[in-house]
Amino acid sequence: MILDRILEPNDIQKIDPRDYAQLAQEIRDFLVQKISVTGGHLGSNLGAVELTMALHLCMHFPEDQVVWDVGHQSYTHKLLTGRRDGFDELRKYGGMSGFPKRKESPCDAFDTGHSSTSVSAGLGLVKARDLQNKDYGIYAVIGDGALTGGMAYEALNNASRLKTNYVVILNDNNMSIAENVGGVSKYLRRIRTAQPYRDLKVSMENTLVKFPKGEAVVDTLKRYKSGIKQLVVPGMFFEDMGITYLGPVDGHDIDAMTHMLKEARKIPKCVLVHVITKKGKGFLPAEKHPARFHGAEPFDIETGLPIVNRTKSNYTDVFATIMCKLGARNDKVCAITAAMPDGTGLKRFANMYPDRFFDVGIAEEHAVTFAAGLAAGGMRPIVAVYSSFLQRAYDQVLHDVCIQNLPVIFAIDRAGLVGSDGETHQGLFDMSFLSSVPNITLMAPKNKWELSDMMKYALTMVSPVAIRYPRGLAYDGLEDFRAPISYGKAEVIYEEEDIALLAIGSMVKTAENVRHALKEKGFSCSLINARFCKPIDEMTVTELAENHKLIVTLEENVKTGGFGEKVLDYVSEHELPAKVLVIALPDDYIEHGNVELLKRETGIDDDSVLKRIITEYVGLCQ
Repeated sequence: MILDRILEPNDIQKIDPRDYAQLAQEIRDFLVQKISVTGGHLGSNLGAVELTMALHLCMHFPEDQVVWDVGHQSYTHKLLTGRRDGFDELRKYGGMSGFPKRKESPCDAFDTGHSSTSVSAGLGLVKARDLQNKDYGIYAVIGDGALTGGMAYEALNNASRLKTNYVVILNDNNMSIAENVGGVSKYLRRIRTAQPYRDLKVSMENTLVKFPKGEAVVDTLKRYKSGIKQLVVPGMFFEDMGITYLGPVDGHDIDAMTHMLKEARKIPKCVLVHVITKKGKGFLPAEKHPARFHGAEPFDIETGLPIVNRTKSNYTDVFATIMCKLGARNDKVCAITAAMPDGTGLKRFANMYPDRFFDVGIAEEHAVTFAAGLAAGGMRPIVAVYSSFLQRAYDQVLHDVCIQNLPVIFAIDRAGLVGSDGETHQGLFDMSFLSSVPNITLMAPKNKWELSDMMKYALTMVSPVAIRYPRGLAYDGLEDFRAPISYGKAEVIYEEEDIALLAIGSMVKTAENVRHALKEKGFSCSLINARFCKPIDEMTVTELAENHKLIVTLEENVKTGGFGEKVLDYVSEHELPAKVLVIALPDDYIEHGNVELLKRETGIDDDSVLKRIITEYVGLCQ
């Protein structure tokens, strides 16, 4: 195999050009084989194979640097930089990340995981290079979906003033995770379907110069942007910003791309190279269903179907059903997503109520302020968003929603540990950063029925509400405990003495298991479902402190600024007699891995919690 000869960075440059097509096929076969076992981002990587090969043929690693937007398309880059063996442990705890990591290889120039950041990061690398009087290539690879994020335009606007080389590669596959939406997508589609403009430009110039005074005409046209460029060159949006546009070029034609990239490297300014690719290329199931194979679970190669078929609903499925019911009952309910109708569970709502569904593209900041406008106009917007992506819209939550006390509902999926995507996607901070904002109410359900109840309750409120729920199968235990939701009130499930387990959201399940183990060991133990992180139920905390020696708070959120700290502060401020033990995630970034394994490593699994409680309680009693 030709791939066997790729052992370290730059080895691809030793490959005979006649073997490039075979190498591309071997890379695709390798990725399909490995990801079918480990899971991972398949479609985006299959589409970027030749693009990545062309980059590696034109660059010298690690001196030259490339920043991958999001980074979910960097698997071929990892292969070509000598990390082939790492694919057996891809996205596993202690194994190779599914995203670029500087600590993993000097060939990874910048850590990424969220969208629309590459142009900014690359521009910073360019200025650092220039300030140190060095000369090496810097490239940013950004997908057309990421161009719906405003940060990309802020960076392009800044980069347009460069007087040195910087190459931005637009990987245009007409897809982000779901199908692209909006004006950017339409603009790029017009370019994709246009004639080869640059050839036409040359042809027109050659024709004009044959006429008397033709050269003067060409010179005059070149001096005006409304002239020949405006007539025959695509990408005028970029050209008008001061960025040189090259393309479009076939992203699966290695020769054409290497030629274009070499030309781009010679231009002493910011250059945008427009590359057309096909997401999922080379694997028919991924070509037919690119959204399904964006982040694929282990699958059967022959059929493309997941190996493990779920029989139970996950929280996203439950939310999807709730949304459809709420939409039927209330014609003011609107749903908003930032380019993730499938991932957030809004696809069914979109099909049923297309006029009240809004996909704003990869633009979380806009999504939140847009929702604020809908609320100010009398509608009831529900923003469905992953916890780690809501971080990007903190200012809009604070400034545009909460200052005005507008009734926007935030349905926060993937709250807590999410597993294989690692640091950039763990939802560890939302309770901390949201509970610091005035006017917002923050809830977390203990099971699937409570998620439904909380969504219905949120629609009765006339102020901002956030409801966080985890990734994975929806917990269906404690089904007999379904007390009506009352503002700021916890739900007492079992009432005893000595130890009180005060858990919120996903940790109620853990608390139930721990209580059972404590009872078997002879301890008396209460179990309370907190329900609300903001506001906390101060009356219930006061009563628990009077009747229990130890209050144990449990949350799947970082400790700093979280639920437990609020309880601890309240008990301390009011000099209540009970001791408070805070069980939370460490104030750190948590790497990729199986969620249950990560819980053990971070000390919030059943056994770890049980040991800490017994040690703390025994110490109190001595």
